[in-house]
Amino acid sequence: MPHACSCEDQRTEPEPLAGFAMRPPPSPPLLPLLLLLLLLPSPPAAAAAAGPASLEALRAAAGRRAASPATQERAAAGVLRRLLPSHALSFRFQIDPKGGVCGDSSCFRISNVDGSSKGRAEILIQGNTAVELASGLHWYLKYWCGVHISWDKTGGAQLASVPSPGSLPRVKETAVKVERPVPWNYYQNVVTSSYSFVWWDWRRWEKEIDWMALQGINLPLAFTGQEAVWQKVFKSFNVTDRDLDDFFGGPAFLAWARMGNLHAWGGPLSQNWLDQQLALQKKILSRMIELGMVPVLPSFSGNVPVAFKKLFPSASITRLGEWNTVDGNPRWCCTYILDPSDALFIDVGQAFIKQQMKEYGDITSIYNCDTFNENTPPTNEPAYISSLGSAIYQAMSRGNKDAVWLMQGWLFYSDAAFWKESQMKALLHSVPIGKMMVLDLFADVKPIWQTSSQFYGVPYIWCMLHNFGGNIEMYGVLDSISSGPIDARRSYNSTMVHFTFIPYVGVGMCMEGIEHNPVVYELMSEMAFRSQKVEVEDWLKSYSYRRYGQSNVEIQKAWAILYHTIYNCTDGIADHNKDYIVEFPDISPSSFSSQYSKRKIISHVRKHPRFLGEVSASLPQPHLWYSTEEAVKSLELFLKAGNGLSESLTYRYDLVDLTRQSLSKLANKVYLDAMDSYQKRDSSGLNFHTKKFLELIMDIETLLASDDNFLLGPWLETAKNLAMTEDERKQYEWNARTQVTMWYDDTKTEQSKLHDYANKFWSGLLKSYYHPRASKYFTRLSRSLQENRSFQLEEWRRDWISYSNEWQSGKELYPVKATGDALAISRYLFAKYFR
Repeated sequence: MPHACSCEDQRTEPEPLAGFAMRPPPSPPLLPLLLLLLLLPSPPAAAAAAGPASLEALRAAAGRRAASPATQERAAAGVLRRLLPSHALSFRFQIDPKGGVCGDSSCFRISNVDGSSKGRAEILIQGNTAVELASGLHWYLKYWCGVHISWDKTGGAQLASVPSPGSLPRVKETAVKVERPVPWNYYQNVVTSSYSFVWWDWRRWEKEIDWMALQGINLPLAFTGQEAVWQKVFKSFNVTDRDLDDFFGGPAFLAWARMGNLHAWGGPLSQNWLDQQLALQKKILSRMIELGMVPVLPSFSGNVPVAFKKLFPSASITRLGEWNTVDGNPRWCCTYILDPSDALFIDVGQAFIKQQMKEYGDITSIYNCDTFNENTPPTNEPAYISSLGSAIYQAMSRGNKDAVWLMQGWLFYSDAAFWKESQMKALLHSVPIGKMMVLDLFADVKPIWQTSSQFYGVPYIWCMLHNFGGNIEMYGVLDSISSGPIDARRSYNSTMVHFTFIPYVGVGMCMEGIEHNPVVYELMSEMAFRSQKVEVEDWLKSYSYRRYGQSNVEIQKAWAILYHTIYNCTDGIADHNKDYIVEFPDISPSSFSSQYSKRKIISHVRKHPRFLGEVSASLPQPHLWYSTEEAVKSLELFLKAGNGLSESLTYRYDLVDLTRQSLSKLANKVYLDAMDSYQKRDSSGLNFHTKKFLELIMDIETLLASDDNFLLGPWLETAKNLAMTEDERKQYEWNARTQVTMWYDDTKTEQSKLHDYANKFWSGLLKSYYHPRASKYFTRLSRSLQENRSFQLEEWRRDWISYSNEWQSGKELYPVKATGDALAISRYLFAKYFR
């Protein structure tokens, strides 16, 4: 087994198992991770004003929040025990609280335990926090033992390559030390809680927090259970339970109710839900703190119940405009926002921070607020914008004197016409430098730091957005991930590295949904510990070896193709799966020409500034950024490798996913061929292509049914399992079904504007939802040719929407376990469609 390179107490980046060294030059020293909590004012004037006394006071505050070294060592041991119980005694963990190992840096150090034998510790891992200890464990398992760890729904962990206890590979020389080039590794998007986490229990959350620790994530968003806190806060302002029923969204739509996009949709929330989620949040936060993470809690963004208008008639409260409703129905449209300039804003904001501290204790100083991400200021006057920003920060700081405002930077991209340099500076400089941190949310595709002089001196985090709606699509920009954070950190005057007191920035993952594209998330996680650009092609050789537990020539060739095709998107377009199977066009075929349908272009889209994504205004053109012929070649290589890898769960997941993607892209072409036949009045051609399109849907259904990770059933069952009453059971299932299909409101003849935004390639969904939809459409299309009359779009809509609404309210059960041989099915479908 090839080992990672090592050297005595030097900062190293081990060579991958395939033998490709990546040794960086020394990096500027960083303060210990505890001090990273201390967000000091910035140069020149503010920094000079912060004297030794304030520094010591902030150090003391940080020390109070940190779990004890013994607690963190036990937490790291717990991660190991749950991951690899057979080796629970093979590793020793040691927190380095005084910098004896890491000095002025955040690091982990891996060394041998002398005189070790079976039943005793063989490897010592030291670090600043339990996150560093878990990261060091993961690093050792990856680069000495050939292990791969991903989400269970993307194949899980490949641990078979770990030698038995007593036989673990030795670290050469004395030790290997790996430092973070930047302190923070951020995780989550404000909507991930709805697209991915909504139905989780503690068991699933525990696995996720373990995964986070192993990936080195130390700055996670922690939004669960906040409605129970808001209930207590709003009641203190005389808001009633009935008022809150109209304010909170349903479980699957809480993210958008929190942002003020909608209210009441999918609700109301029962007291069972509120209590259950608050108890869950306390477990989540407790484990995060034990591991040395710094949770990011929510803060007040201005979103208030309509009752505030009557309770506080003199307050400056504005009714927001329509957000993606079909007809502006006031039952869930047009929420209310309290102006940050109003004194009541600070009162509510302070009350919410203090209530959280009462519930959870003094556990963090970092709070998320995205008021302007969801609400463009009424004027572009810099002085006004600055006053609003200052008021928002005051609401936080009065609740927690150490408060730091963490803000998503999406608004600077989505509403770039408003946020020019003067407006950006007004907002970013409205609070002391070091008291705000910005997430460069879309830096993997549209980096704002490059066009804003690194956010005009405000600390920021380089983030990968990557996914919209939790869609399932193989996609990535591996070159950007492997180089973007390095370019930002090395850029002239970058606040990612040089800050008068502390380097308070990092890298982050801000996907809307998780549990897909494991290669993307593994590489992105590693960038938290990389100070040099990664040679991706070489890294992928190591990755494929670790993911499948063995070296395979065909697999290496396949990944080389995938790197240059599917995982090499350079067109600058946000990837949101619009394949025709999962987002069937809601248009009349007479509304576009044959030539138009054949063009390889992206349809014009209407961007909504208050929604992370795009809403199609015409024929959606699926995003295609690579040669499908080359991708099919990689699939053929995967199939050739199948005999030796068929028992690997990670291989099976990747095989099913790649086969699914290849067939779905083929279906896009078949759909356009069908439309072309219709335009030519070719009934025979239309019937041929219709049959093929519908057959592709059912073949993909069969394929997806062969892997546990592509099933609709688990999504619905986990929703129902959280219910404590029959009414809750019905409500939760409706929420789960609606989010992945129609999403939002509709009428009898007009679909939701967000239909299929959160589409999923799941067995059960294809057979019971996507196939009937396409079948109904094509049946009417064929009939219109036979009867020589125009396509009756409204009739189809009426028929389809009625079916969809019935499906959303349905109770039929779907499998939670796979059936069929994934390799045999993939081989059959490859021969059927690609030979």
